[in-house]
Amino acid sequence: MAERLEVRKTYKLYMGGQFVRSESGRSYAAEGFNVPRASRKDLRDSVRAARAAFPGWSARTAMNRGQILYRIAEMLEGRRAQFLSLLGGGRPAGRQVDAAIATWVWYAGLTDKVAQLAGTVNPVAGPYFNFTIPEPTGVVGMVAPEEPPLLGLVARLAPALCGGNAVVALASEPLPLAALTLAEVLATGDLPPGVVNLLSGRRAELLPWLASHMDVNALDAGACTDPELAAVEEAAAGNLKRVVRQREVQPSPQAVTALMEFKTVWHPIGV
Repeated sequence: MAERLEVRKTYKLYMGGQFVRSESGRSYAAEGFNVPRASRKDLRDSVRAARAAFPGWSARTAMNRGQILYRIAEMLEGRRAQFLSLLGGGRPAGRQVDAAIATWVWYAGLTDKVAQLAGTVNPVAGPYFNFTIPEPTGVVGMVAPEEPPLLGLVARLAPALCGGNAVVALASEPLPLAALTLAEVLATGDLPPGVVNLLSGRRAELLPWLASHMDVNALDAGACTDPELAAVEEAAAGNLKRVVRQREVQPSPQAVTALMEFKTVWHPIGV
C-alpha cells in the first residue's frame, strides 16, 4: 500500500463567524505555509460584520460576556498542545500559552466589575443623582504585535471584548498562524459571529485603511512602530477616531476602560 501523503492545513481569514479565503485569492509565505493575504475589501467586510454584531454583544449582560470569555479559556486549554507546537515548543512557548489562558480567565472575571471600578456617583449641587457609567466604544481596530504572536494578540483582544466592543484585528505579519488558529478557538466557543474578525496580510497595505475607516470607532495601535503610529494618528484624525497606545501585556482594568466611553446620567431624587 502506498504511503499516505500528509494533508497540509489550509489557513483562512476569520470574518463574520466564518472561515473564508481572501476575495483577491492572494497569499504570502509565512512559517512554512501559504497564508491568506487580506485585501481592502476583506477589511471592509470585516468592519461591516463587526458593526452588525456590536449591538447584540454590547447588550448582553456583563456576567454573560464573562461566561463566554471563560469558555474561550477552556477551549484554549483543551488545545494547549496544538499551540505549543505552533509556537515552537519548549518552556517559552508553554509560558506564552499559559499566560494567554490566564489572561482570558482574568478578563472573564472582570466583566461584571468594570462598572463598579470605573463608574462613580458624582457630588452635585442640586436635588439630583449624577452617575458616570462606562459604555463600550463600538468597533475597535487592532494591530497585533509581531511577537509574542499569541499572547500579544490575546492581551489586546480580551480587554476589548470584556468592555463589550466588537473587534477587527490584524494578525502578526511574520507569525500569523497562532492568531488564525485562535480563530478556531473563538469559532468553537460561544462568541457570537462577527464579534471578532481576524485578518492576516501585509500591515502596510491594511493599516491605513483600518485607521481611516469611518465605521471604526477606536484603534489599538500599541504594536505600531513610531512611523506607523504617526501615519495612523493622521488618518484617524479625519474622523476623530480614538487611538490607544497599549503596550503592556499584563492584565489591568485600564486596558478595558481605555477602549470605553463614559456617559454621565442625571436622575432627580425622588420624594
